[in-house]
Amino acid sequence: MENIQNKKVKLFTLSSNVDLANEISNASGIPISLVEISRFSDGEINLSIPETVRGNDVFVVQSTSNPANEHLMELLVMSDALKRASAKSVTLIVPYFGYARQDHKDKSRQPISAKLVADMIQVAGANRVVSIDLHSQQIQGFFNIPIDNFPAGPYLASYFKKLKLKDLVIVSPDHGGVTRARVFASNFRDASIAIIDKKRSGANRVEKMSLIGDVTDKSVIIIDDIIDTANTMAAAADVLIKAGAKEVYGAATHGVLSGDAVSTIKNSKIKTLVISNTIYIPEEKRVDKIKVLPIGSLLGKAIVNIIKDEPISQIFEKIGEEWN
Repeated sequence: MENIQNKKVKLFTLSSNVDLANEISNASGIPISLVEISRFSDGEINLSIPETVRGNDVFVVQSTSNPANEHLMELLVMSDALKRASAKSVTLIVPYFGYARQDHKDKSRQPISAKLVADMIQVAGANRVVSIDLHSQQIQGFFNIPIDNFPAGPYLASYFKKLKLKDLVIVSPDHGGVTRARVFASNFRDASIAIIDKKRSGANRVEKMSLIGDVTDKSVIIIDDIIDTANTMAAAADVLIKAGAKEVYGAATHGVLSGDAVSTIKNSKIKTLVISNTIYIPEEKRVDKIKVLPIGSLLGKAIVNIIKDEPISQIFEKIGEEWN
């Protein structure tokens, strides 16, 4: 247990991203407390907390990444256990919020799974949620408890600032990401934006792409919140090179990198893909073209500010050299 501002504080991590939790622990100065996680023979999750949490402000680190259902259920069971053990407050640090892409209905008789997950988290006893780059801002409205949605854009931009790229264009891979591209472009002097207009034929499948904007002899960064199969980003890079782009980079907050994504990136015209470690990236996926930025120090500083009842948004909005 750590004592900060005369508050008893504990930090736990579940299975999804232990490395990130260790970064958070080092930055916040709060040691990681033990939780024992096991499975019954039928696969049901069981956990036990060996030490008291009564009267403690508790923080739990868990991205609901692949396997999303397992990691989500761990989070819900842990939150319930802490509530029943009389924790003073339970804050869930969910850097990658799974099911966030299911935030509205495209067709009749579809679920809004992001809302369902928000409801389950609240019923399980959480008092606050901290996340990074939710897929859409509206997800914050699904919660009736405080939720902090931090932008990773300034941190990703800090990497590219070191490259001192000239004649820079920030590209949104679709119309829905234009606001994200515009905000990302604001981190650079004189950067313009362009848009990839794409027609989808289904989930993770793009039928046709065209470019809106001029990238001739420009350095280009494609910015997105999630890179999953990488098919869209690789195809966008092809379009941009054919349109005269000098070089193409990719940037995304969450590296889902499912299926053959790593191979797709390796064989694409993307020079470097920059992602954060909100999702655990195993060594076999850390190829030369993929640069993983550690974001745990920012989350650790945010936790300390939450404990001290101090503002936290500027931690992510004003990235100093100490975090680069």
